[in-house]
Amino acid sequence: VQLQASGGGLVQPGGSLRLSCAASGSGFSIAHMGWYRQTPGNRRELVARITSGGTINYADSVRGRFAISRNSSNKNTIYLRMDTLKPEDTAVYYCKALIIGSSVYEQWGPGTLVTVSS
Repeated sequence: VQLQASGGGLVQPGGSLRLSCAASGSGFSIAHMGWYRQTPGNRRELVARITSGGTINYADSVRGRFAISRNSSNKNTIYLRMDTLKPEDTAVYYCKALIIGSSVYEQWGPGTLVTVSS
């Protein structure tokens, strides 16, 4: 299973971006998918996660500004809508999925850089 993320870039404070992450492969299901972010010298932290049943969790720092969703026709694709972006949201964002196939494992996608700056 591979994860492909897209949508990062440079945006001014107060602006918006949407990230996408698609899982591809065969013979698997996904228990949950989510977005994490990391800044230099810091640990990777959870931003938002959605389970196969639709349960959603957000980090306190993004709740009310970010929204995670899943493609209704392709449940292996998720999005992260980021509004009212702040400079402190600047980070490399990673998509992660808990894959259930012949084994159960975490799959990370490549990071996508989000820079919030004027």
